[in-house]
Amino acid sequence: MIKCHFNHIRIAGFRRLRNVDIDMRPLCVLIGANGVGKTSFLDVMALLAASAEGKLNAFVTEMGGLSTMITYDYAQSLDISISMQAEEFKPLVYDFSITPTRLAYTFKREILTQRQNARVNDQFNHIDSTNGDIKYYELGTKKLVRPNWEHNPLESSLSQVPKMFKDPELFRRALSSSIYYHILDVAPRSPVRLPQTMRPAGLPGQDGEDMVTCLYYLRETERDRFDAVEDTLKAAFPAFERLDFPPVAAGTITMAWKDRHFSRPMYAHQLSEGTLRFLWLVTLLQSPQLPAVTMIDEPEVSLHPDMLRMLAGLLREASDRTQLIVATHSDRFVRFLQPSELIAMDISDEGNATMTWADSLDLEKWMAEYSLDELWQMGRLGGRS
Repeated sequence: MIKCHFNHIRIAGFRRLRNVDIDMRPLCVLIGANGVGKTSFLDVMALLAASAEGKLNAFVTEMGGLSTMITYDYAQSLDISISMQAEEFKPLVYDFSITPTRLAYTFKREILTQRQNARVNDQFNHIDSTNGDIKYYELGTKKLVRPNWEHNPLESSLSQVPKMFKDPELFRRALSSSIYYHILDVAPRSPVRLPQTMRPAGLPGQDGEDMVTCLYYLRETERDRFDAVEDTLKAAFPAFERLDFPPVAAGTITMAWKDRHFSRPMYAHQLSEGTLRFLWLVTLLQSPQLPAVTMIDEPEVSLHPDMLRMLAGLLREASDRTQLIVATHSDRFVRFLQPSELIAMDISDEGNATMTWADSLDLEKWMAEYSLDELWQMGRLGGRS
C-alpha cells in the first residue's frame, strides 16, 4: 500500500474559516474554545470526501445548502485548495471553487494539477474546468478534452472523469475514503451495545455497529493487533482479563468482558459509557483498514484522565497508518501531546478563525517550567481553553 498524506490546505469562505492556510501533518490535534472553527475544519474535510465520492450534492443538502455554509457578509463562494504527497510520485494539488445559486450551486473552478519538476511553470493538469467548461486529460490523445458523457453539474469532475491514471485516482480514493467519527452514541439501545451480525469488518463503524465483529475479525486474522487491544485494556483496567465473543443466534455474536473480580462476564450493554468509548477508540486505532484520513471529534468524552495518556500514544502510533485530525476541548488531554501535534484555533478581532501550529510559537523557555496544557490555560498558545 502506498503511503500518502495531505500536506497543505487553504480554505476561504467556509463559516468562520474566512481565510485559513495551514500545513497538515500525520497527527493534527485542533484545540480552542467553542465556536472557533474546529468542527468547521472537520466539516470541510468531510465535504472534500463527499465531493471525491460523488456525493457532494447530498452532503450540501444535508448541511442546509451551500449558502448557509458561506462566510456571512464576506464571501460569495467557497474556495478550497488541498495538496497530497505520496511516496512514489510528485505532489498533487486539487483546487476548486463553488458558488451558491438560487436552487443549488455551480462549480466556478476545478483543477487537479501535478508538478513535474522544480520549475514553476512545469505542471501537468489532470483536470482543468472553469465555469462549466469541463476538461480532463485523455490518455489516447494526450491532451485536455471535454467529456463525451452526461456530466452531472452538481458533482465534481474528480468523481466523474475516467480513472485511468494511477496518481489522480490514488488522490481521489484517499480523499473519498476519509471518515469523520463523531462522539460515540452509548445510549441503552445504541448499536455498540447490541449483538452484531458476524461478518468481516475492518473498522468498528461510526456508531460502533461493527465493533464486536471488528474485534472478532482482528482476533481471527490479525492476532497481534487484537493482543495490542487487550494489552491496552489491561493497562487501563487492571481487573480486565480478556474479551470473548459468544454466539447469540445464527450468525450473530456479542462481546463478553471478563473481569477477575466476577465469576461471570459482563456484556456490552452492561459496560459503562467511558469503558465502551475507550474500547471503541482502541479498536478503531488498531483497525487494519484505516482510511487515508481519520477525523475524530472530542475523543476524550467520558474518559478518565489516566486514559488520556494512553489515548495520546494510540493516536501517535496510528498516525503512521492514517492521517489523524482530532478536535478536543480537553486541557488534560493536551498535557500528553507535543507542540508539533497541536494546532491552536482562535478568533481574530475581525471574527475570523485563525490556525497556528504550537511549535511555531516561542515555547521552549516556557516549557521548561510549564506543561503544554498549562501554557494553553495561560494563553501562551492562543486558542482560548
